[in-house]
Amino acid sequence: MSPPVQWPNRVPVVGTPISVTSNDALLKLLEQRPTEQATVVAFCNVHSVMTARRQPEVARALRAAQVTAPDGMPVAWGLRASGYPNQPRIPGPTFMETAFRHGVDAGWSHFFYGTTDDTLAKLVEAAKSLAPRIKIAGSFAPPFGPTPDHDLDTDTARIRQSGADLVWVGLGMPKQEIWMSRAAAQLPGTALLGVGAAFDFVAGTTPRAPGWMQSAGLEWLHRFGQQPGRLWRRYLINNPAYLMLLARSIVRPERTERARSD
Repeated sequence: MSPPVQWPNRVPVVGTPISVTSNDALLKLLEQRPTEQATVVAFCNVHSVMTARRQPEVARALRAAQVTAPDGMPVAWGLRASGYPNQPRIPGPTFMETAFRHGVDAGWSHFFYGTTDDTLAKLVEAAKSLAPRIKIAGSFAPPFGPTPDHDLDTDTARIRQSGADLVWVGLGMPKQEIWMSRAAAQLPGTALLGVGAAFDFVAGTTPRAPGWMQSAGLEWLHRFGQQPGRLWRRYLINNPAYLMLLARSIVRPERTERARSD
């Protein structure tokens, strides 16, 4: 049995426990991951936090994850307001690219699970371009829709047989968080990282927001402009509600914590 790993401290942000960590610290955790269990890493944005408030299964999946990294800038703001002023944002696409390069010397092999065959092919090529000596253990695009239990067993067996160290999961929120929580028991020793749209960003099939928009917490506006019909509810309803709840927790932390425990 590997020595116990010290997982990062977690602080509630609008009810969801978010990890106080950094890119470098997360890379080190992946190097030290236990062999007897899977290491689940969820990259959390406003959509994640607000979905967890409405769906108990998602809330349970995020609580069960070893790391819930602050992917969205507004989530990082929540940690900063809770006493961690230097907390950075940890964007899934950026971390993914960093892990590709870092993993060459670490000896990691990668498996990509999610999206479409066409995007996966582009993602594999992008990964090889970013890290020419990268080890790709395999990839698989499951059918869209809910994942039946028999497919879960088949797909986790496929991943085990590939010998992958890191499994990047791009099923979208909340499907990927639920899938990782169910798959974890069948994939000891692996790291499962739910990065959602990072597959499309790294593959180049969807352009990312400019750096200034990411830093200002406006990446959502860029994405909304690309797919307003699909994303309007997520951003025009979720984002204002999140900011209101965050402001309330900052102004009245004692009352917020008391209400959460009732």
